Amino acid sequence: MTTKLLSIILVLCLALSCQGCQKKPETYVSSSDTIRDNTPNCLVPSADGTTVYSNEYVIIDASNTDEGYIMVAYLSNCPKVKLQLIGPDHMTYTYDLIGNDYEVFPLSAGNGSYQLGIYENVSGNQYATVFSENLEVNITNPMGAFLYPNQYVNFNASSQVVSAASELVANAHDDLEAIIFIYDYVVENITYDFEKAETVQSGYIPDVDLIFSIKTGICLDYAAVMASMLRSQQIPTRLEVGYAGDAYHAWISTYVEDQGWVNGIIQFDGQNWSLMDPTFAANAGEKELKNFIGDGNNYVTKYIY
Repeated sequence: MTTKLLSIILVLCLALSCQGCQKKPETYVSSSDTIRDNTPNCLVPSADGTTVYSNEYVIIDASNTDEGYIMVAYLSNCPKVKLQLIGPDHMTYTYDLIGNDYEVFPLSAGNGSYQLGIYENVSGNQYATVFSENLEVNITNPMGAFLYPNQYVNFNASSQVVSAASELVANAHDDLEAIIFIYDYVVENITYDFEKAETVQSGYIPDVDLIFSIKTGICLDYAAVMASMLRSQQIPTRLEVGYAGDAYHAWISTYVEDQGWVNGIIQFDGQNWSLMDPTFAANAGEKELKNFIGDGNNYVTKYIY
C-alpha cells in the first residue's frame, strides 16, 4: 500500500471531521418475487448447568459449546479481571469480565481444544491466575457463534436495534437485499466519532442501542450495530477486528445462502463482491479509498466475535 493511500486512511479515520460521503452498493435486483419473513428471531444463550467448571472465583458454563459459545460468571470482587481464551487457531482472545452476571463468549475458532484462564489484577499490569481449564469442543451448529449475542455483539428481543432491523428489511425479498437495506441505513445515519476514536480505552465494549440512538460511534460501534441487526434477522454475521492496511479496525462479514461467507456485499460486478465495511463506507470521500475498501487483500483479520 502506498504512503499516500495510508495517509488518506489515517486522516479520514483518526483526525478530520466526516465529510458525509457514502459508498453506495450497486443496484441489486432479487430473483425472488416473495417478501422474506422479517420477524425477529433473537437466540437466547443459556447457562444450563449440565457442564460446569468452577471454583470460588468463577463459574464456567460449557453446556452449549455445541452451539458455539460458553458463559462465564466472575464471583469475586477484584475490579480488574481478564478472561483469556485460546482456541485451536492459537489466537489469544482477551476479555474483561464485568460484574457478577453470566457473560457470553463465542468459540470463534470452531472445533478443537480451547485453553481458558481467568486472571485477577494484583498491581499495575500484573495479573495472577485464579482459574484455568482445557475444553474439548465439538460444535454441531457452525453458525451458532455468529447468530447468538455475545459480549461484543450484545442484543436481545427488547433491543431497539432489533425492532429497527425488522422495519428496515420489511420489503426485502431475500437476505442479500436485507443486508443492503440495513447497510444503507447505517452508513447514511451514523457518523464517525473522531474524538472517541482518539480517547477510547482498551477493553471498550459497544452499547448497540446507545450507538443507534446517538447516531455516532467508532468502527467497532458500526460493526456491532450491524452485526446485531443482521443476527436478529437470522443472518449469520461475523464481527471482525484486525488491520486495514496499517490501521487497527473493525468490520463485518456475512453468510448468504448459496454464496457462503461473503466478505464483499456492497458492490457486485457479476462475479466479485467488494468488502463490507460500514465505517469506511460511511466516511470515505476519495476514489482511492473506495478502491482500497473493495480489495479484500488490504484487510487482515485478527479476531472474530
